[in-house]
Amino acid sequence: MNVKNDTLSQISQPIRMPCVPVLVTHVRSCAWLSLDGEIETLSQKEGARRLSTSEIPVLVLHALATARRLRCGPFPRLDILELFAFVRPAQFCLPTPRGIADSLGLPKPVSLEDEVETLRNACQQLLGELRARSSKDLITLAWAMKTGGWSWGNIVLDALGGKEGDAPHSGALLRSLQIWHKLKEWVESAPPPQPGHLPVEPVEARARLDLLLGADAEVRLEQKDYAASICEAFQAPNAVGEPVMALVEAGTGVGKTLGYIAPASVWAKKNQGAVWISTYTRNLQRQLDSELDRLYADPNEKKRKIVIRKGRENYFCLLNFEEAVSRLRLRSDDAPALGLMARWALASRDGDMIGGDFPSWLKELLGARLTVDMTDTRGECVYSSCSHYAKCFIEKTVRRARRAELVVANHALVMIQAALGGTEEALLPTRYIFDEGHHVFDAADNAFSAHLSGQEGADLRRWLLGAEESSRSRARGLKARIEDLVAGREMEEALEEVMHHARILPGPSWHQRISSGEPMGPFEDFLRCLRQQVYARDINNGSPFSLEAAIHPPVEGVLETAERLKSALEKMRIPMQSLIKGMMALMDEEADELDSANRQRIEATCASLERRGVQQLLAWCSMLDSLFGETPPQFVDWFSVERIEGRDMDVGMHRHWVDPTIPFVEEVVEKSHGVAITSATLRDGSGDEELDWKVAQARTGVSHLARPALLHDVKSPFDYPKQTRVYIVDDIRKDNLDQIAAAYRELFVAAGGGGLGLFTAVNRLRAVYQRIAEPLDRTGIQLLSQHVDAMDVGTLIDIFRGEQSSCLLGTDAVRDGVDVPGDSLHLIVFDRVPWPRPTILHKARKRSFPARSYDEMIARLRMKQAFGRLVRRKSDRGVFVMLDRQTPTRMLGAFPDGVEVVRTGLAETIKGVHEFLSEK
Repeated sequence: MNVKNDTLSQISQPIRMPCVPVLVTHVRSCAWLSLDGEIETLSQKEGARRLSTSEIPVLVLHALATARRLRCGPFPRLDILELFAFVRPAQFCLPTPRGIADSLGLPKPVSLEDEVETLRNACQQLLGELRARSSKDLITLAWAMKTGGWSWGNIVLDALGGKEGDAPHSGALLRSLQIWHKLKEWVESAPPPQPGHLPVEPVEARARLDLLLGADAEVRLEQKDYAASICEAFQAPNAVGEPVMALVEAGTGVGKTLGYIAPASVWAKKNQGAVWISTYTRNLQRQLDSELDRLYADPNEKKRKIVIRKGRENYFCLLNFEEAVSRLRLRSDDAPALGLMARWALASRDGDMIGGDFPSWLKELLGARLTVDMTDTRGECVYSSCSHYAKCFIEKTVRRARRAELVVANHALVMIQAALGGTEEALLPTRYIFDEGHHVFDAADNAFSAHLSGQEGADLRRWLLGAEESSRSRARGLKARIEDLVAGREMEEALEEVMHHARILPGPSWHQRISSGEPMGPFEDFLRCLRQQVYARDINNGSPFSLEAAIHPPVEGVLETAERLKSALEKMRIPMQSLIKGMMALMDEEADELDSANRQRIEATCASLERRGVQQLLAWCSMLDSLFGETPPQFVDWFSVERIEGRDMDVGMHRHWVDPTIPFVEEVVEKSHGVAITSATLRDGSGDEELDWKVAQARTGVSHLARPALLHDVKSPFDYPKQTRVYIVDDIRKDNLDQIAAAYRELFVAAGGGGLGLFTAVNRLRAVYQRIAEPLDRTGIQLLSQHVDAMDVGTLIDIFRGEQSSCLLGTDAVRDGVDVPGDSLHLIVFDRVPWPRPTILHKARKRSFPARSYDEMIARLRMKQAFGRLVRRKSDRGVFVMLDRQTPTRMLGAFPDGVEVVRTGLAETIKGVHEFLSEK
């Protein structure tokens, strides 16, 4: 029998579409295409009934979202997103009918009936693409997924030309998932030399900018001035610890991204070194990645010159995947998800699962266990002892970054890496650009804080001892990771001591034990007393929100349990330091025998032990000392009970820097040669320009430098008085949610969609969503919502950007991360002035901050950041509405000079919004 000709004969046959009904849902209705080809518009109740009684699969888009919308349970389905992920792995599409139409080049649907046809047409096109790409490997993988119960199995096999009686044997099915055999190994190379110190002249930056923009680009003098100002961060330093520093505020529309890419790329080429560009949000990382296509149009060259760097916990772990595959004999129903993950991993550019080319909706469809939990979220990496080390995605990315010209990272990674002395990079970077510079303060606050909490203790115990209750994770623990290195040596005893003392850390179910007053060991006993103090002192202990209390005066039992805990932590730290010392000595003693892989493994283990073990234990002991005296003046300590929707999630003691830019400057800035910090919102707009710059310098750490920073202000090219309006509604009560919801509803309708609703509290957001989602749907406006929709924020913003008639509700993450053109965003509504929460930490910073109202500065910056989302092009028009009649006049400095601010009633505001946006 000629298998090849038989397969070609199968492929030449017409595509057979699945004979199943099709369902598309909206907020209050749905469309159903029956097996007879009849399209009906149904109520949600009827749609749910048909799903629950259907005996055959139903073709849907995003089955979980469909079930949530119809308030029904699981149902037999064919989810078009699963087929898309199989046919086009590592490609993204919006999980909406319009989104999948755009991705496949199909006509955009304009009605519910069109959306039903879009799903059928998308199914047909995807199956056609699959047939054109048929291969033995794909057929075998589809068989493996079918044996696990994949609903698309028979349909996909039919499209691929797989015959019913030709199922591969079980060994072949298993091998189809063993993707590590198909990945290329990375090759180690010599460390790069130190970069040069040749400066970048403004004329060079402007010339590179012209090249990036192209001959037909609009001339923006502001962008050229901005590129020239960034050049100052690429001058040569003259003294140790005195880098050249540029603090540059550039208004929206200047074109910051290409403006700093131009001088950065010139410096990297001239000096044979890397410039690290750091962002705060993943959205900006994705935007930068896209913009860098202009610098390197050839994808292969771009891959060599540009690297996106994130923490290890963002990348797909082949060892985790191998162990999931090995469990298929016990969990055969995992095969469909593992098959889709295999397709993605082989097509992925760099294995980045969080904000990379991994479609975020796959986490929802397949579950976290078989998707994002495949990353090294708990620091369990075994480095060179891993059988996949030479093919590891993160190791490959680290090595690419050493040779890159531009590395796009994030603030957290940059700060932690610098504090550790660059353990993963051959050399610390010498040049940085911090975009979203207004977030440097918050990023430093997170990076340089310490937490003596139940969750942190449990994580350390798990890292040291491994999994004690569950077999879901390999979590081998420290002993299993290094036993072969220390066996028969003096270090072995130190390792055993570490393992013994690690059992004083909170164990499985620690939270239930301290809540019930039955703690085990000194750590849990301390947490029990701490929790008692918080509940006794915080007057809001009956609320669903997190609680906190000052550490002094302590309740009975706190000091006694703290003393026992400190003694126990010291007993764990001493052998841990001995273990590190012994392993480092091993590298010296056996220098002629240890291969590179084992040397790197020892170095990585020692660095992890130092950071996750010794340094953390020292910080905890220092915090416990403060209970017997005073907290050092540069820190603030407090106790807390972290809660989510009324449930206690963590209990602990916290220590933060009052001014976290001090360690940021010491660990990052002063160790570099040049830094640029840039943002559209470095200054808050109090009206006193000199004071505004002082505040900007304090918030970024520039005020701590020995060499003064160069300050620049590049104005926005937009005509804000002409392009924007601001309304403050003065006739509704901000504590009346019915009035607030009605305002959002009518403002969104007046704008015709394209509205972003911002909230200071999640419970208020949810309450408003419940009141207005259905009325808006009746007008043709889709309402999306953070904290309601299960999709991640990035996907919600993508849908909001793509669906011009939609509106989006969200909190801080949406305010800071959204970059949406004016066709999709032309109205921002704030429920109230975004004052900061009066926490213990906030009160300490408020006392120490220079010469102004700290609360007003924070709120004004938040309003300024939100307003900056409105206008992204010269043709945009936008309206900002504040539903808080108590908005102080001094807060209006958040808006550009000349913008009209009108205090009026809701009816007049609705009319004004409609008229102003209609002129567009």
